[in-house]
Amino acid sequence: MRLLVGLFVLSLYAMPGSVSAQYQVGKHYVKLPPGAQAVSGDKVEVREFFWYGCPHCYRLEPYLEAWLKNIPADVDYVRTPGVARRWLPHAQAFYTFEALGVTDRVHKDFFDAIHKKREKLDTEESLVRFLAAYGVDASKVRNNYNSFGVRTKVENAKRLNFLYAIASVPAITVDGRYKTDVSMAGGPQQLMALVNYLIDQSRQERKRAASGKQ
Repeated sequence: MRLLVGLFVLSLYAMPGSVSAQYQVGKHYVKLPPGAQAVSGDKVEVREFFWYGCPHCYRLEPYLEAWLKNIPADVDYVRTPGVARRWLPHAQAFYTFEALGVTDRVHKDFFDAIHKKREKLDTEESLVRFLAAYGVDASKVRNNYNSFGVRTKVENAKRLNFLYAIASVPAITVDGRYKTDVSMAGGPQQLMALVNYLIDQSRQERKRAASGKQ
């Protein structure tokens, strides 16, 4: 399946603009209010809102992974955890991974542990046990899990979830301008094609804004 996903995503980059006529604002994506702004500077920001316990997020992962292998140089991809009350332990876990510098090593495995192995990894102690398999000292896990830095990032995630009006996950925002999801796009493959289209739209809007300042 991963090979097929990879070939499909490669084809998306080979045919820019070929599907743009299919997309309608309000149906396939929504425009975000002016107050929602990207924070990636010169790059177009693609932000995924997700929850480790979400089966739809888990099914989207192979498509995202394939897309990321060919991410354009002017695009910045960012993950932000959802912050519904029962999702908060996983939001805290995500930022603990970041603080420990192990996200790339454990992100997929954490998803697999929850959805394939049916492990309930929603407490500090379960996170300690999970990360022990990666050689991470228990005290480092506890110190970071309860740190001011991690809690600050969780609070910032709450702000972003509110700013982008995230009601369900997975959801993807592009450059603080557009928001879409698997259901609106019509499937995970269609979502990645739509993201490419919205990236191009964002590039054009940036150019228009730049020319207007001159």
